[in-house]
Amino acid sequence: IQFFLFAPEYPDCAQLISGKNDEGKLRDSTFNSSLETKLIIHGYRAPGTKSSWINIMVQALLEKAQVNVVVVDWTLGAVFYKNAIHTSLQVSLEISAFINKLIVSKQALGSSESSFQLIGVSLGAHIAGFVGRFFEGRLGRITALDPAGPSFTHADVDERLDPTDAIFVEAIHTDTDSKSKKAHLGIRIPVGHIDYFVNGGKDQPGCSRSLLKGGRGIPFWGGGPYIYVICDHMRAVHLYISSVQNPCSLKGFPCSSYGDFISGNCMSC
Repeated sequence: IQFFLFAPEYPDCAQLISGKNDEGKLRDSTFNSSLETKLIIHGYRAPGTKSSWINIMVQALLEKAQVNVVVVDWTLGAVFYKNAIHTSLQVSLEISAFINKLIVSKQALGSSESSFQLIGVSLGAHIAGFVGRFFEGRLGRITALDPAGPSFTHADVDERLDPTDAIFVEAIHTDTDSKSKKAHLGIRIPVGHIDYFVNGGKDQPGCSRSLLKGGRGIPFWGGGPYIYVICDHMRAVHLYISSVQNPCSLKGFPCSSYGDFISGNCMSC
């Protein structure tokens, strides 16, 4: 597991500040403990794929405010979903140790627990929850981008993300259960203080259905059909990036149920 720092002074240059045989790299880096720190935690990675969204999110966060942005790279443990689930607890332990190092490393000038925001994607959202639990919910914020559903929907609250894991927990859902396809990758239940179920949290506009009908023999890696499989799932990531980049706020309507929304009963403003 490696931790890469992107600082306001060098937004395009990643600094390796924690990993194997890296003693002193954090001390010699441009990490600024007086700023808020955003940790980006990716999820499961299909073999042969790259997370092109990470650099886009890093730049969006740095352009929005003066912050430290740290990317957690656990790619080697994230390949193959079941293996990634088993690895996730170890990953969360290492992230917790890293955050603790940032809190105590500069003594009186150390970062505060409330200054951390963990941005977790898919399985990374639950890892963020585990980290938050190690700090007994004192971390500032967890932003969960379509938290993973398989193996977590029916899990106990101690085994997945829940509102007690940080001072504020928010979740954006874009790929929950749907009648049109079996490959739903997001969790269907609320996991935060506020949960946004975009378009009901199901099929997202612009995501093709054709490759998913029948679905047999479709490889889940190496681009191609994989891009279509994860289109709904990754929409949460792109919506979050858009909300950071654009001055125009996305509008949401409080609604007691998705049925009421479909019926047009929740847009009276």
